[in-house]
Amino acid sequence: MADQAVETGGVTLSGHPATEGQFLGRTRELKELLADIERVGLDTLVGKKAPRARVLLIAGRPGSGRTALAAELVRQVAPRYRDGVLRVRLAESDGTPVPVERAARDLLAELEVEAPAGADQDDLSALLRDALAERRTLLLLDDAPGAEHVDALLPDNPECLVVAVSGGPLTGIPDVRPCTLGGLDTKSALELLTRSTGSVRVTVDPRSAEGLVEVCHGQPAALILAGGWLAARPKAAVADLAKHLNAEGDEGTPLSRVFRLVHAGLPAPAARILRLLSLAPAGLVDPHTASALAGCSIGAARTTLDDLVAHGLLHAVDSPLPRYEVPGCLYPLLKAAAETHDRPAELHLARARMLERTVRLLQSCRAVTEPENPQARARLQGLPRALRFAGPRAAREWLRLSRPALLASARLAVADGELDTLARRLMSQFVRAMVAHFGTQAAAPDLYGVHHLVLDVAERRDLPRERAAALLNLADVDARTGRTEEALARYRAALDAGREANDPYATGRAMESIGGAHLELGDYERAADWYGRALAQRLARDERADAARLYGRIATAQTYAGRYGEAQRAWRASAAGHRKNGDVGAHARALSELARVQEYAGRPEESLRTCQEAVEWARRAEDERLQAALQLRLADTLEHLGDPAAARVHRAAAERMLAEERPGRDSEVEHGANAYEIRGASAED
Repeated sequence: MADQAVETGGVTLSGHPATEGQFLGRTRELKELLADIERVGLDTLVGKKAPRARVLLIAGRPGSGRTALAAELVRQVAPRYRDGVLRVRLAESDGTPVPVERAARDLLAELEVEAPAGADQDDLSALLRDALAERRTLLLLDDAPGAEHVDALLPDNPECLVVAVSGGPLTGIPDVRPCTLGGLDTKSALELLTRSTGSVRVTVDPRSAEGLVEVCHGQPAALILAGGWLAARPKAAVADLAKHLNAEGDEGTPLSRVFRLVHAGLPAPAARILRLLSLAPAGLVDPHTASALAGCSIGAARTTLDDLVAHGLLHAVDSPLPRYEVPGCLYPLLKAAAETHDRPAELHLARARMLERTVRLLQSCRAVTEPENPQARARLQGLPRALRFAGPRAAREWLRLSRPALLASARLAVADGELDTLARRLMSQFVRAMVAHFGTQAAAPDLYGVHHLVLDVAERRDLPRERAAALLNLADVDARTGRTEEALARYRAALDAGREANDPYATGRAMESIGGAHLELGDYERAADWYGRALAQRLARDERADAARLYGRIATAQTYAGRYGEAQRAWRASAAGHRKNGDVGAHARALSELARVQEYAGRPEESLRTCQEAVEWARRAEDERLQAALQLRLADTLEHLGDPAAARVHRAAAERMLAEERPGRDSEVEHGANAYEIRGASAED
C-alpha cells in the first residue's frame, strides 16, 4: 500500500487497530519484525538490564508502504501492551520535521499529562519519559527525520516498544533492529493493482500486468497511481499503460514516471489544482483551501478533490469535515510540476489567495463568539455565506480540526523571512480565535509557537519594532499562565527593543507590564515606580485616558504596600482624569476603589460619602454590577457605623440588582481578543 499517514493531525491513543484484510504482502518482513521483538537484546546477553525501550526500525523510501507495514505490525502486537498504542508523525507531508517539543506535547496530551505551556524540548522529553516509566506502551513514530527525533522520545523503560518509520538508518541509537523495504512481491503487487482495475484486465493479460509491476519496481505508491489511471479508463488495457510508461523512458523513478503520465491525463483544471496543492500548509487540504488556491468555487474544488482521491493522488482523512492529505511521496513531484507548468507570479497569487481566505475564516470564527458586538455582527454580514459558521460550536470544531493546518499556515506566512501585512493579519486572527474559543491557558502552547515565529523573523532581519511586539505577546502569555519571572524578563527585553525602535507604544506598554509583573511578585515599591515611569510617558504625550488608568495602577500598588494616603491621592487623580475624559464608568470605578481605601485607612464616614457618590456615577453609567457591589459596600460601612436598618436596605437593593442582572461576557475572551494582537508598523485587524 502507498505510504500513508498513520493518524492525520497528530497522535492517537488507539484501542482500535486497522481492520484486517486491508494489508497485503510483506509476509517475510512481518515475520522478521515479530521475531525481533522476542529476540534477546545486547544488554541482556552481557548480563545487564535493558536501559531503554527496544526500537524496531522500518526503513524505506516514501511510497514503499513503510507506514502501512508499521501499522500492520502494531495491529498484530498491540494486545501485548496493556497501556495502549501511541502514534505520532515526526514530519509533515512536505518533509518538514515536526519539532520534538510539539510531538512530545501531543503525546503527553494523549496520556492526559499536563505539560507547562512554556516548557522547552528537554523538559517535555523528560516529562514524557516520566509518564511512560511505569507503563507498558507501544509507540509508533512515523516519518522520523533522524535519530535525534527518535532518541528524544524514547522511553527509559524496557517494557515499552518503539516502532520507528524512517527513510534511512537511525545512527546513534543502540540495538536498533532494522527492516529495509524494497518492492512488493509480484503476487501482492498484482493484487494491489486489481483493487483499482478489477480482476478482468489483469487476468486476460497476466504478462502485461507482470510487466507493469516490473516497470513500477513493485513500489506500492506507483502501482496505486497506475491502478487509478486504468480505473479512469475502463476501455484501456494494461498493455496500453505499460506502453505509455515505456515511452516515458528511464528518466526519474518509477513513481515519477507514473505520476507524469497521470498528471498529463487529467483535465487541465484538475491538473492545475493538483499542482497547486504543493502550496497547501503541511500538505493538509480542505475544499476552502483548494478553492482559494485555484480561484474556483468551493463545490467545484470538493468535486476535484474527490476525483483526485479516486486517482490515488490524495488521501481522504477520517474527519467530521471534508479533509484530505497530500501523500508525502507525491509532494516533491507536485512541487516540481508546479514550478514547471505555473509561472512564479501565479504561484505567489495562489498562496496569497489561500492565506487571505484563511484570515477571513479566522475572522468569522472569532466574530461568531461575539453575537452582541455590533462590529462583529457587521463583519459577519460582510462575509460571503460560505465563510460563515452556523454558530460558536461549529466554529470551535472547525478551529480544533484545522489547528495543524492553521499553524502550518502561520509558518508558511513567514517562511520567506518577511512580516508583511497578510502575515501579521493571519497571526493576529489566529491568536484571537484561539483565545476566544479555548482561553489563554488552553491555547498557550500554540500562542507561544506563533509569537516565536514572529520573534525569529524579527531577530533574523533585525526588526526591533517587531521584536518588541513579539516579546510583549510572549510575555503576556507567560503572565497569563503563571510564569511571572519569565514574563518580567521578556517585558524588560521588549522595553529595550522598543527603545531601540523609538516606539512609544512598545516602551509604554513594556514599562506598565513590568510594573504589573512586580505587583504580581509582591514587590509593590518597584511596581509603583514602573507604573510611575509609564505615567510620565503618557502625560508627556498627552494620552489622558491611559494616564487616568495608570493613576489607578499606582494607587493599587500603594494600597498593597499599605501606603493609604498616597493611594487615596492617586485614586482621586484617576477619578478626576476619567471624569475629565468623559468616561463615566471608569470614573465610578475609581471612586469605588477610593472608598475602599478610605475604609482601609479607618475613615468610614469619608468612605460612606465617596461610596454614595460612586453609586450615583455607576447609575449614570448603567453599570448594574458595580451598583450592586457598591450597595453591598454601603451596607458593610453602615453596619460598621451602627445603622443596621439602613444596611439591610442597601443589601436588599444589591441582591435585587444581582438577581436581575444579565450574564456578562467572558472576561478572558474579551482580554484575549485585544491583548494578543501581533503589533507592528502595519498591523491590521
